Amino acid sequence: MATAKKAPAKKAPAKKAAPAKQAAPAKKVAAKKAAPAKTAAPAKKAAAPAKKAAPAQKAAPAKKAPAKKRTVNAAFMKALTPSAALAAVVGNSPLPRTEVVSKLWTYIKKNKLQDAVNKRMINADAKLKEVFGKVQVSMFEMAGLIGKHLK
Repeated sequence: MATAKKAPAKKAPAKKAAPAKQAAPAKKVAAKKAAPAKTAAPAKKAAAPAKKAAPAQKAAPAKKAPAKKRTVNAAFMKALTPSAALAAVVGNSPLPRTEVVSKLWTYIKKNKLQDAVNKRMINADAKLKEVFGKVQVSMFEMAGLIGKHLK
C-alpha cells in the first residue's frame, strides 16, 4: 500500500509543471500583441534621464575630499649650466630645465620663429641652428635636443 501512495505524489509535480508551460506561450502572444508600436520606445527614453542623474550624485562626494598638494621633483629644479651655443639664447647663468625651456619659448615667440602653417614646428635662426643642429624642429624634439646642451 505504501507504494500506491508514492506513485500519485510523483505525478502531482508533473501536473503542476504542465500548466506553467501552457501559460508561458499565452504571455508571449500577449506581449507580441502589445509590443508592436510605441509602447516600448517611451520606456527606454524615460530610463535614459535616470542614468544621467545618477553620476551627478556620485560626483558630489568626490569633491569633498581635499586634494593633496604635489611636491616638486628636485631633479627638475636642479640648476644646470648651459653650453656656449645655448647660452647665446638663454644666458650664461645656471638654470633649471623648466626655466631653460620657458626662456627658449620666449625667444622663439619674440623672434617669430614658430611656423605659421604648422604651429608645432619651430624654424631655427642662426643661434638656434647651433643648438638644434637642424633648420626645422618640432616642439616635441626640442626638449630632447636641449638636454644635450645642459650639464
